[in-house]
Amino acid sequence: MSLLVDSSVWIDFFNGRPSPQTDYLDAALGQQAIVIGDLILTEVLQGFRRQQAFEQARSALLNFPMMPMVGQRIAIQSAVNYRALRARGITIRKTMDCLIATFCIENGLMLLHADRDFDPFELHLNLQVLHP
Repeated sequence: MSLLVDSSVWIDFFNGRPSPQTDYLDAALGQQAIVIGDLILTEVLQGFRRQQAFEQARSALLNFPMMPMVGQRIAIQSAVNYRALRARGITIRKTMDCLIATFCIENGLMLLHADRDFDPFELHLNLQVLHP
């Protein structure tokens, strides 16, 4: 199963903030099938202030297979998933997280993240999460 790494992990990784997730990512590089989504690429790259750091990160991230994440099918299923969680009394704070989780569920990808908004997707909607 391929691994999609959420921006929450990539950002910590590029900023040198150690965590179980960044340690796992560091060890998995070159050893495990990792893909990157276009939305995650945007989230990560928009945070760089220095052009040189932006270029280095862009170059590194473009070495991974790129997957377009949102089309009509994912957009609609994301809304369905949001509503299903909302019916359980759970509100997802960010639409982007709903899209990312749905993309992983629908494409059989495992997610490595450091963001609590993904927990309800794992608990109630069968999101496959890697817990280092």
